[in-house]
Amino acid sequence: MLARRSLLSSLSLAIALPAAFARAAPDDFAGFLAGVRAEARRSGIAAATLDRALGNVRPNQTVLDKLNHAPEFTMTWAQYRAMLVTDKRIEEGRAAYRRNAALFRAVADRYGVAPPVVLGIWGLESSYGAKTGDYRVVESLATLAWGSGRRPFFRSELMAALRILDHGDVAAERMTGSYAGAMGQPQFMPTSFLRFAVDFQGDGRRDIWTSTPDVLASIANYLARNHWAPGETWGMEVAVPPGLDPALAGRDERRSMGEWREFGVKRVDGRPLAGEEEAALLLPDGAGGEAFLVFANFAAIRRYNPSDFYALAVGLIGEDALA
Repeated sequence: MLARRSLLSSLSLAIALPAAFARAAPDDFAGFLAGVRAEARRSGIAAATLDRALGNVRPNQTVLDKLNHAPEFTMTWAQYRAMLVTDKRIEEGRAAYRRNAALFRAVADRYGVAPPVVLGIWGLESSYGAKTGDYRVVESLATLAWGSGRRPFFRSELMAALRILDHGDVAAERMTGSYAGAMGQPQFMPTSFLRFAVDFQGDGRRDIWTSTPDVLASIANYLARNHWAPGETWGMEVAVPPGLDPALAGRDERRSMGEWREFGVKRVDGRPLAGEEEAALLLPDGAGGEAFLVFANFAAIRRYNPSDFYALAVGLIGEDALA
């Protein structure tokens, strides 16, 4: 995201549809598309590409309805974990890893990103490729660029999608994704695709829809270029002593492991903390709930999706599946 790039980011796009756009006439959309076509031609996109991509595009009311009526996200961490970090998802992840173990190792060698975090993102974003969304990306983005409250954002994503088509990475009819335009198994928005998608399979196309090598390598490349530190982990679940001051928690409250030991923080299995690297304490449901120490790599996962819940779930799914 989690049918965009993730559940949380899908919901973050839920901006109310202005009434003026809801009432806009079809010829307004035709004029909008003419402007898109002209802009795309000025940027060098071929007319034939635009004919294939835009020829049958119409406003998609379902897309507008989903954007306008996305529910407010109010889950606790405990509810989120129970919903997403499930035995089924972990077992499916274990099986997906077994099928692709050599590929995971090759991706790790190339990008320095350990298999568990790549597996966790793959599992959350698309259930290991099983659920990628069936909306036509160009139509969704055109609809949102015309009729949402974030027209500049979605217009930029639409232009990026047209550049992807012009490059030949995917045919227009196969460019599918979420209602908000997130694409393929990693659920990349088109601008993220242009920055981070890679052709690991070596066939000349960056195929994040059907090529498992390209999918896993693109996720790893995203993390590597967002400062994932090779050889280090994201964090760990810990136990904190009763009465620990909750003001010590927070991503910006980083302390050495020695300091956390002095505060009485231990691993959940009771073993003492090892090492001296810096970590931050997270209490996602506040005092009395589960606790985690997170390291610098946690921030790299949050750049994929800016949610502590998401990043924690990614780490837990990957590690549990490969335990």
